[in-house]
Amino acid sequence: MGLFDFLKMPDINEELEKYKATPGAVLLDVRTDEEYAEGRIPGSKNIALHELNQIKSAVPNPGTPLFVYCFSGARSRQAVSGLKHMGYTHVTDLGGINRYHGRMER
Repeated sequence: MGLFDFLKMPDINEELEKYKATPGAVLLDVRTDEEYAEGRIPGSKNIALHELNQIKSAVPNPGTPLFVYCFSGARSRQAVSGLKHMGYTHVTDLGGINRYHGRMER
C-alpha cells in the first residue's frame, strides 16, 4: 500500500460487480436530476448530493448496502462521507460514471 493510495479512484466497473453480488444493495446516483435524465446506470436511484438529507425516505435502513456514484468521483466521495456521518454503515464509493463501460439507461 503506497503513500498516495487514498487518491486512487475506484474502478466503477469492478465495483459494480460487487454491487450486483450484494443482496439488497442500492445503487445511488448523486448527480443532478438533469444529469441523471441524460443517462444512468440501469437500476440506480437518484438523490442529488445537495438533497442527500432525503436519503432516509428512499433508504430508511442505515444497514442497507449503498453503492454511490456521480460523474467524476468528487461528489460520490462527498456523499459517502455524508452518508457515513448520517449513520449508514455499508457505503461504497464507485467513483465516476465517466469511466463506466456498460449499458446506459435513459
